[in-house]
Amino acid sequence: MSDANTVIELTKYLYKVPEAMRLLSLGRSTFYEQMRAGRIKFVKQGNATLIPASAIRAYVALLEKEAEVHYDKTA
Repeated sequence: MSDANTVIELTKYLYKVPEAMRLLSLGRSTFYEQMRAGRIKFVKQGNATLIPASAIRAYVALLEKEAEVHYDKTA
């Protein structure tokens, strides 16, 4: 069981779409919308669509930037 303070370490270089959806806590429609919009980068290997770990980190950073999250300051 995980709590809010648990850090999930990305241990692979490439994730299948369902895995990346779970890591980002996004539904299928939202995830594909973000891919189409270019907000989540992906690569193709044959017919497989794969999400690089770096793209997952970049998407989280983008969300934090958009939300103007500042962890070093109190509310």
